[in-house]
Amino acid sequence: MAKNIGFVSTRFAGQDGVSLESAKWAEVLWEDRHVSFWYSGESDRNPDISHVVPEAYFGFSENQWINERIWKGEQRDRFVTERIRALADYLKSTLYRFVEKFAIDIIVPQNCLAIPMHVPLGIALTEFLSETRMPAIAHHHDFYWERTRFSVNCIPEYLDMSFPPKLGNMRDVVINQEAQEQLALRKGSASLVIPNVFDFENPPEPVDDYASDVREELGLTDDDFFILQPTRVVPRKGIEQAIKLVSLLKDSRCKLVISHEAGDEGYEYLGMLEQLAKEEGVDMRIVADRVGEVRQRDSEGRKVYTLWDLYHHADFVTYPSTYEGFGNALLEAIYFRKPVL
Repeated sequence: MAKNIGFVSTRFAGQDGVSLESAKWAEVLWEDRHVSFWYSGESDRNPDISHVVPEAYFGFSENQWINERIWKGEQRDRFVTERIRALADYLKSTLYRFVEKFAIDIIVPQNCLAIPMHVPLGIALTEFLSETRMPAIAHHHDFYWERTRFSVNCIPEYLDMSFPPKLGNMRDVVINQEAQEQLALRKGSASLVIPNVFDFENPPEPVDDYASDVREELGLTDDDFFILQPTRVVPRKGIEQAIKLVSLLKDSRCKLVISHEAGDEGYEYLGMLEQLAKEEGVDMRIVADRVGEVRQRDSEGRKVYTLWDLYHHADFVTYPSTYEGFGNALLEAIYFRKPVL
């Protein structure tokens, strides 16, 4: 019997791994006529099947205020606890509305019970699942213990309770064996490994008229070497190594093009990269405003391309990450038959 599946995360938008993999899951589920619905704080999914709650976005001002106070020391102010509790209670009420609105049968938390970028949402979802006993399949992409920035905190009881919770009505899915072993060791929870997937049997479509001018629109000439860094600007992506590589090539035609935005983990890393690129004489360009989930026009009438449009034109792909749960960009580079570092 077909089910209504409720995907839950802080964001379903753009080209991050969670957004991309959840869309693949939804596509596979639809093969058995299971219908997917989307709960998040930011979304580019169809509004008719989405429930957008701005407070659930990790960049929401109240959540940012909380994050600024829980990852710096081991003592938590009582007022911070009250703010966490208030936001969690509100988000829990919106989860109830989401489930009622779309008659959800199964909840699929997407990484929001693994990485504590939105602690109140994790608490809210844990309590919702505990209260309703609704079946859930939690898809974990990366855990908090894999990130040093979460090692010093004043919320150990919340991390124990909700990241991830151990509930009889919830099954855990991870994307690699190391995560499976660590989850068993740290939480005593069994899990299923479902790696990120790619349809290699169907090659990419050739460049069409829409994407034929990618180089021109990004300010590149036919003689330039288009070196693509297809990631967000966050420290674990190791983008400084890509800058060093381009510097060592000593060829002004080499242009380092970064496809995604900064800001998920602050802008300090971006500033460091810009300074390094300047010192090394590297032409580094961030084109996040020209790359989206779907093709469209921006407010200035300029074309917005998909990441796949950029892959077609790239000469080389850099992906020197220091850590990845899986690494979609490596699969993508292979799929498009591009040399990759």
